[in-house]
Amino acid sequence: MIPLVAYVALSLALATIGLYGLTLTHNGIKILMCVELILNAANINFAASANYHGNDDGLVFVLFGIAIAAAEAALGIAIFLNLYRVKGTADVTVASVLKG
Repeated sequence: MIPLVAYVALSLALATIGLYGLTLTHNGIKILMCVELILNAANINFAASANYHGNDDGLVFVLFGIAIAAAEAALGIAIFLNLYRVKGTADVTVASVLKG
């Protein structure tokens, strides 16, 4: 059996990589991928703690987290595709163009 500390370490590594990428990039698609890494890190923590404690409540949170991640990705890709159509780039520094 894999110890809980290994799952927490993996989750911490994913969250760190996600936060590092989130702070340093200006590309919208890379930002979405970094947010997905952070959400998956949280899902790993929920699933590992649910398995460790023998309770399925954490798995319910994982399912909601996956649904939120899918909705966030769909909405984010739609916004960045519109930005690319208007400006020809997915750089978030030019995103003020989409204001009404």
